[in-house]
Amino acid sequence: MEVEAHSQLEQRLICHIQMLYPHLDAGEFARTCMTTFGLDGSEPSPSPHRNLWDQTDVMLITYADTLRSEDEAPLETLHQFVKTKLADSISAVHLLPFFPYSSDDGFSVMDYTEVNPKNGQWQDVSNLSKDFKVMGDLVINHCSSRSRWFENFKAGIEPGASYFYEADPSADLSNVVRPRTSPLLREVQTKQGTKYVWCTFSHDQIDLDFENPKVLLEFLGIIRLYLEKGIRWFRLDAVAFLWKTPGTKCINLPNTHEMIRLLRLMIEHYAPDAVIITETNIPNRENLTYFGNANEAHLVYNFSLPPLLINTLVSGSCDHLKNWLMHMPPAQDGTTYLNFVASHDGVGLRPTEGLLSEWELENLVNTMKRFGAKISSRTTETGEAKPYEINISLWDALAGSVAKGPDEWQYARFICAAAIQLALEGLPAFYIHSLFGTRNDNERVDNTGQPRSINRHIWQMDDLKHKLNGPGHHKKVFDRMRELIQIRRAQPAFHPNATQYILHTGDKLFAFWRQSLDRRQSLFAVYNISDEPQSFNLSELNLFATEDWTDLVTGQKYEDRLAQVKLMPYQFLWLANKTGKPGK
Repeated sequence: MEVEAHSQLEQRLICHIQMLYPHLDAGEFARTCMTTFGLDGSEPSPSPHRNLWDQTDVMLITYADTLRSEDEAPLETLHQFVKTKLADSISAVHLLPFFPYSSDDGFSVMDYTEVNPKNGQWQDVSNLSKDFKVMGDLVINHCSSRSRWFENFKAGIEPGASYFYEADPSADLSNVVRPRTSPLLREVQTKQGTKYVWCTFSHDQIDLDFENPKVLLEFLGIIRLYLEKGIRWFRLDAVAFLWKTPGTKCINLPNTHEMIRLLRLMIEHYAPDAVIITETNIPNRENLTYFGNANEAHLVYNFSLPPLLINTLVSGSCDHLKNWLMHMPPAQDGTTYLNFVASHDGVGLRPTEGLLSEWELENLVNTMKRFGAKISSRTTETGEAKPYEINISLWDALAGSVAKGPDEWQYARFICAAAIQLALEGLPAFYIHSLFGTRNDNERVDNTGQPRSINRHIWQMDDLKHKLNGPGHHKKVFDRMRELIQIRRAQPAFHPNATQYILHTGDKLFAFWRQSLDRRQSLFAVYNISDEPQSFNLSELNLFATEDWTDLVTGQKYEDRLAQVKLMPYQFLWLANKTGKPGK
């Protein structure tokens, strides 16, 4: 059996290598990859259709140093806070890059193998992984211009001399899709003379050349290290840009998908419970291709959700959100969506392409500016600068409406957004600042000069503890968020792969039906997404006459299935025939 298993793994790996590196001896390189990764071929092949999650899984997104205490490593402070305050709410922690870096708050990695000593050490990451699932960033598209690899590139020595993607500045690169407005190529003086390196994002973030198999081997060693330290969930950062072919758009190329399949094959043979998540901030149809045939990403970021949900709640119309969800394919077993509304980055606007009109997008951008947002741009294929990302805290993004500006419904609107996120098909992921209702940090923007800093506030623990015990909105948000998360975690109908049907209840009421995998629990989620009271008849929901129905949020029972229900602005119902109890 061992020989057969070995043959199966090696043969699958050879197929990927032949596609990526046709000039290599695929068998020999496959064995080198396996040795680098610590595999001998006897490992069983996991089924591609296993759900490695359930309704109890809720993710926290955070930087390692978002919470700081005197005389304590930030990773220790974070671990202690999550363990004491969120153990009943959070199952997984996405640690944003915690390595030595030169810019972009960690995404210009200088050394992939070391923990930034300002954050702590590897033992802190391992300790966190004993209490929670830990997702780490694999910043795979590029690394820092101050990394040892790039210094070696300039000196013409390995490792590094052949690690970076070079291009001819006279070549036609006009088709290349760009997420930034900076020049694509950076001129670099090296020992071998002037070279031009590819920089998809910034000139401090030099793109790696995965056409060189040595780069793949380096990353296999890095991934193995992360696995050994307890990381089991992997976020492939900016992976859509990984492979370059001049003359094309250099995004979502077939070899990029092939590389993801290869990495998944290796990772899940090392750790069958490992999960791959692709970070591809691109239009929705392209984003969905990263599921492959349940052989690429286990989860894809639901990038269209943040702009559409924010637009819904500030415009008072759910039409676009509803229509988008009606056309979203149910994720097959072994895959699901990662639902988020806020993250360390801004609200991406490319995922609204084909979903919002130019006029609606302009209205949304102008409303967000009114609430304090900074707007980042990208360069289009025609050379035009176009809004790419809204930089704002979620609390401030939901401060009011398009029509009336800031109003008294900010808290209700904010909680309504979280309640929608918690109930939709997929696995919810909450940026740590969404648990506190953190405001725009304009002082940090002034200090860094970076628009994204507006939503990357650093909390001193003494200040945060005071806020979470005080009379302001921070305590109110934190307590309510935890309550709703705990209700969600007890309901089988909220399993990430449970059935979902969008209901037609007009543009002011957003509603959908979820049913548990065993079909025993049915749950109707109904939201007033407007700033005016809205009414509907329970008869519109087709509640089973043989069941008792209870609102999980308030505990109210509904015996009259023809009754009219009135929802106040941004009020919502989770109406279920069976009620799971939090903590059970």
